[in-house]
Amino acid sequence: QGQLVESGGGLVQAGDSLRLSCAASGLTFNRYTMGWFRQAPGKEREFVAAIGWSGANTNYAGSAQGRFTISRDNAKDTVYLQMYSLKPEDTAVYYCAADWSPTGAIKATETSYDYWGQGTQVTVSS
Repeated sequence: QGQLVESGGGLVQAGDSLRLSCAASGLTFNRYTMGWFRQAPGKEREFVAAIGWSGANTNYAGSAQGRFTISRDNAKDTVYLQMYSLKPEDTAVYYCAADWSPTGAIKATETSYDYWGQGTQVTVSS
């Protein structure tokens, strides 16, 4: 049974940077597309970014494009989300998710993802 554990969240000020990590276990990591989603208070969970199994393909939500970078280390079974120039509207619980995709296809819909982490809180103060 696959398990995902996020870390790296915290309280930062607007303009700061933060790097989230998600460690996977119990699954063949290099056959999964990995995604990051977030859920702000009172809002639905939304797609942030995803990366194919090889790391060659990525996809970003408009709100993340240019400020966030997703990457992965298949040797460590870990996916990262580097966030720059954080804004108060980035405040949310951030979740990583795994989608079985040996072809490397990237999907932005949460229903495509098979495994989810418990989430890590990111709070950006103004």
